[in-house]
Amino acid sequence: MKIAPPAPVIESPATGLIAKLHWIYHRSAGLHHFLSRRCRPAGITLGVVLALATCLGLGQSLTAINQLFSLSLGMLLIGCAWAMLRKASLEGKRELPRFATAGETLHYHVRIRHLGSGDIRRAWLSDTPPDPRPSLEDFSILREPGEEERNGFDRKFAYFRWCWLLLGNLSFSGGFSKKELHIKHGQHDRIPLELTPLRRGVIRLDDLRVLLPDPFGLFQRCRKVAAPAALLTVLPKRYPLPPLELPGSAAFKISGEANTNTIGTSGEFVGLRDYRPGDPLRQIHWKSWARLGRPIVKELEDTFYPRYGLIVDTHSCNRTDHQFEECISVAASFAATIDTSASLLDLMFIKDQAHRVTAGRGLERSEKLLEVLAGVTPERHDNFQALSRLVLRHRDDLTSCLIVFNGWNALKRDFLRTLTSQGVACVPIIIGDEESRGSAPGYWLDSGNIAQGLQRLPRNLAISP
Repeated sequence: MKIAPPAPVIESPATGLIAKLHWIYHRSAGLHHFLSRRCRPAGITLGVVLALATCLGLGQSLTAINQLFSLSLGMLLIGCAWAMLRKASLEGKRELPRFATAGETLHYHVRIRHLGSGDIRRAWLSDTPPDPRPSLEDFSILREPGEEERNGFDRKFAYFRWCWLLLGNLSFSGGFSKKELHIKHGQHDRIPLELTPLRRGVIRLDDLRVLLPDPFGLFQRCRKVAAPAALLTVLPKRYPLPPLELPGSAAFKISGEANTNTIGTSGEFVGLRDYRPGDPLRQIHWKSWARLGRPIVKELEDTFYPRYGLIVDTHSCNRTDHQFEECISVAASFAATIDTSASLLDLMFIKDQAHRVTAGRGLERSEKLLEVLAGVTPERHDNFQALSRLVLRHRDDLTSCLIVFNGWNALKRDFLRTLTSQGVACVPIIIGDEESRGSAPGYWLDSGNIAQGLQRLPRNLAISP
């Protein structure tokens, strides 16, 4: 069996050149964001024309160049002054759905009210994403895919790594209104906006702006709209799954409601007994009550349903976290597909410590599991021992466990052996590169071809020996 060595613990070299580069890039990105939001493409183009006219006109007396210089300078000055003088006082409230999905366009509305004087014409609304600039720790630890193939200068100054992290941290694209605002003092309006979430997680929307351009369309003023902050939960991307049957079936045990894999007494009729406080009214046998003069209830056999475990490997030290995101999407696909009306599903993972969230009839809905997965972050230090203790604590209740592994190495091999040696039925699904596959157990999904790999899964998932 070809097994990679345990992933090393990555320490953050947040000193020296890396720290200085982070400070420079951080400030530069902030300045770029400030200017790009206020300078429109036409204004940038006219600024380039002004610079060329200035260079060409030095030491020359060409009338055409001088006219071009004067025209471009005059338009820039008038446009900048006009945009700065525009005013707007608005208050608004976002009407957001509870959930969105990464990669799918979201349409929502903003109710606004004009508080200032005069009319507002030729203006638009814009929702700005949260600050995408990476932290010093991420800039120090993470690596752009293919960075080792760049030249020494690019590797040392890590500018392309910064751009990759900046793009990866961007919460959504869009956020602009297509409808032009035309609103009078004291009036209300409902403006449609749309955005496309780029990654899972919880997005805090607290920077709603009204864009007020000048007549030439060169510059625009960004006035903040008084609107309460709103939270949008972006669920992970999900893949379509073929029809699957997980190992295990329904079981009948005398455990009552104390055993959490039961969803009530809906089994076969076994007899009659006297009423006890807490018995549901629908189980009263009215004919026997009328005949005997005391309340009698029907006694039913407790029905137990399969209880599956969905274990997600959150350990990631591959410096890109690409496979980690694929693991979350695969886990979300199973969580959304498994029928929790006829079973219980325990989501187990590590986030600082071991966590377990259960969905099923009478408990949480499957959307709760997707909401939890939306906020899961990668762990830089392995903690498989805590995760195995959590699973073993509930092994008697679990029918089988579906384990989504981020890659394969000796640590994960020992984790799987620990569970199987204690009698836990495990179905491992491993996401990784073909080069590190070797003879890993379970079902292998090639990173980058997850959708095709899931479609090739057999209908009956076998249990790992």
